[in-house]
Amino acid sequence: MIKRALPWREFGVAFLTVFLAEFADKTQIAVFFMAARAASPWLVFLGAALALVTTSLIGVLIGRCLSQYLSEQRLQTLTGSSLLAIALWLLWDMLHPSL
Repeated sequence: MIKRALPWREFGVAFLTVFLAEFADKTQIAVFFMAARAASPWLVFLGAALALVTTSLIGVLIGRCLSQYLSEQRLQTLTGSSLLAIALWLLWDMLHPSL
């Protein structure tokens, strides 16, 4: 018998992961300053929310497409490797700003 994750668990994990990843990052700080200057902060909220929803949709579609060709283990390895490469690139850039 195949054991499936509960739908609400998947929702909760996705929400918590994105919430923690986005909380107090440079995008949220930019939105903070835009809302502080805006005549209509609710339009800033709607624009930022739509942007996050759109980028999340793109991620879901690409992830779903890749899952048809790659195993879950391969996807996790690819994701981890990508994040590690980005972290190393940022570290390199921080240590060698003039290059």
